[in-house]
Amino acid sequence: MKVSRGRCRLKILLKERRMKQIDLSRKTGYSAQLISNWANNHDKMSADVMLHIAYVLDCTMEELYEIVFE
Repeated sequence: MKVSRGRCRLKILLKERRMKQIDLSRKTGYSAQLISNWANNHDKMSADVMLHIAYVLDCTMEELYEIVFE
């Protein structure tokens, strides 16, 4: 069985925390455009970025993406 990342859950996590993408940009130093690309599934976060964002959002790295089992 193959396990991979599905859709990004960043929008959901930000909404749960009553944060906007610009807030996350300010807290992490990543550009608003880059965060938008991740949130809209145009790009995938690297492991280092996932670790940083998970720390800021107080969640696990696994919560940032849907997990797909194939």
